[in-house]
Parts: sequence; structure tokens; C-alpha cells
Amino acid sequence: MLSNQNSLFYISAFFMGLVIVLSNYLVQFPIKYFNLEEILTYGAFSYPIAFLITDLLNRRYGKEKAKQIVYLGFALGIFLTLFFSTNYSNLISIRIVFGSGIAFLVAQLIDVNIFDRLRKKKWFVAPLVSSLVGSAVDTFLFFSISFYGTDINWITLSFGDLFVKIFVALLMLIPFRILIIYIKEISSTKKKLMHSFFTFIRKKFC
Repeated sequence: MLSNQNSLFYISAFFMGLVIVLSNYLVQFPIKYFNLEEILTYGAFSYPIAFLITDLLNRRYGKEKAKQIVYLGFALGIFLTLFFSTNYSNLISIRIVFGSGIAFLVAQLIDVNIFDRLRKKKWFVAPLVSSLVGSAVDTFLFFSISFYGTDINWITLSFGDLFVKIFVALLMLIPFRILIIYIKEISSTKKKLMHSFFTFIRKKFC
């Protein structure tokens, strides 16, 4: 039976993979409202959730555990994307898979290391700075690998995409703050239970 910690890890990996698949699919569809089709895709709204997942695990379990979720999420995301949302007759669709994988891995590992260096600052500094830098790296790597040399205006799309990611990264501070307090409360409760248990054992048998 899985422990609570392992359960949280694998649930996080699943959602990480889901975010990658969803983002890789949605990035193929420009937003056709308010004349935004040349500068923005739907993928910009879902992808920042990946940084939220990484940062939560980094805060709760540390740098090495966060790296593990990145590697597992990367493998799961690529597998699911290849299986569910890749059109193998379309070169751009295949390039999106490779672009997404490389950009995700590089950006997420940068995010993990920046977060780790800033973890002792005020609660919002580490998730905000790491997500902003990671989003910038991810965006330009992804769009250049996926769309360079095509008739898609990828430079304009990448700037529109990044603007939305920055906005969503700011919004992600709200669930980050709420969830990290909840995680800390769980941790504190576990410590209290363990303390009570060992106190009982000492009184009973010592």
C-alpha cells in the first residue's frame, strides 16, 4: 500500500503529465477572439500549472524530490502526447512533441534550482521568480524548436504566450499560498501524532 508521501508524488506526476498533454494540444489552436489569433494560443493558460506542481513539491519535499517529479512528468507527458495528441502525418505536430519535451525539461530544472536558492526568502519570492524565469526559457525554446522555419509567426506568438504565462504565474501564487499552508498543516499534524504516539509508548513501557 502506498504511503501518503508516495501517493502525493504519483498523483502530482499524473497531473504534471496531464498538463503537458493538454498544453501540447491546446498550443495548436490560436485564440480567434479580439484579433488575438496572431499572438496567443490556448496552451498559454494551462502550462503554468506545471510550475505550480513543481514548486509545491519543492517547498514540501525539497530539490531532489522536485527533480524526480520533473523527470517522471516529462516521461509521462511525452508518452501521453505521442499516444493521444500527435498527428504523425504532420511534421509540425511531431516537432511540437520534441519542442515541448526539451523546453519542459530545461525550464523545469531551471525552475527547481532557482526555487531552491530562494526558498528562504519571503514565501512568494521563490515561486514567482522561478516561474517567471522558467516560463521565459520554456516559451522561447518551445516556439523556436516547434515552429522555426515554418509560415507560423512564432516570434509574435511566443511573446503573446509569455505575457499570458506571466499573468497566470501571478495568479498561481494564490493556490500556492493556500496549498502550502494546507501541506504544512498536514505535516504539523503528523508530527503531533508521532510525538503523542512515542510519548504514549514511553509512558507505557518505560
